[in-house]
Amino acid sequence: MSAEAVGRGDWSDLVRLDRLGPALAAALEDEAWRDSSADLISGGKSNLTFEVTSPAGVVILRRPPSGALLPSAHDMGREARIQRALRGTPVPVATVLLEDRTEELIGAPFYVMEKVEGHVIRSTMPPGYAESPADKVAMADALVDVLVALHEADPGAVGLADYGRPEGFLERQIRRWTGQWEKSRSHDVPAVDELGRRLAAALPASRRSAIVHGDYRLDNCLMHPTDPSRVAAVLDWELSTLGDPMTDLGLLLFYWREPGESEPALTPAATRTPGFPGRAHLAQRYVAATGADLGELAFYEAFAHFKFAVIAQGIAARVAAGVMAGQEFGDLDSEVARIAADGLHRLDQEG
Repeated sequence: MSAEAVGRGDWSDLVRLDRLGPALAAALEDEAWRDSSADLISGGKSNLTFEVTSPAGVVILRRPPSGALLPSAHDMGREARIQRALRGTPVPVATVLLEDRTEELIGAPFYVMEKVEGHVIRSTMPPGYAESPADKVAMADALVDVLVALHEADPGAVGLADYGRPEGFLERQIRRWTGQWEKSRSHDVPAVDELGRRLAAALPASRRSAIVHGDYRLDNCLMHPTDPSRVAAVLDWELSTLGDPMTDLGLLLFYWREPGESEPALTPAATRTPGFPGRAHLAQRYVAATGADLGELAFYEAFAHFKFAVIAQGIAARVAAGVMAGQEFGDLDSEVARIAADGLHRLDQEG
């Protein structure tokens, strides 16, 4: 992960290096891990990500935020399980090195994975990286191709046959995110309520099921350090399950900002700079590889807006509760309303 993404501070209450160090020393068979330090990697707005450094090397630790959590959120066990399952498939993932699903070791469930070298592309491109339009198109294509590989992976063959329930997936998703909205809302936002109602009334029939990432976007992937046509690792598997793969495509298109568009408050948007292809390019590449029907794409894009509006509200609630390790993201009220309004507009465009 890029060094500029690391924030300095005292994270002893969140990482418990006095316990983690010996555990890493035992798991990795190197006593040098007993002498470790931890730095928060900024940008994570749900689970917390730390870079743990010792004379033996560097690893990455993922754990939930502190404090009370919404039901079913921040499941470290699922993240670790799917990354183990996808090792050896065309989907690039980091190797899981240590996992504790209890709270005994550091006070919360967590897992540790290898540090994969690469770039997290956020608001700007790394100097000298993917400077030509051809490189930027290659980056977009690589992102789509890995998503296709994920959706083509056989859940049973990789040990994930019981990872979710594809039947009724969309209905449950609308119900789940509506429930999350009710638990985290701080005031009425009519656009969010209306978007949820309209989506629930217009559920398309899911044509296929697959392993879905649940939050697939450019900055949840590590791009190869020198080759922009390669994804080095897919990160942040918290929302992964078995379900309708079109929800992943809808999210990718929601996050993908086109040249000239404004940058959202919560998600970086390097893709809005000149040279990157538009959303239509990504959608058509996905269709060419999978044969997917884009007839209901507006629903899936609108659902992405609904889901992220609820996620944004959850981030605001966690910041207000002081469980985000001191991270601040500004006043998100207007962002929640804007996202939902844009989702309604997408449905209206289709109609």
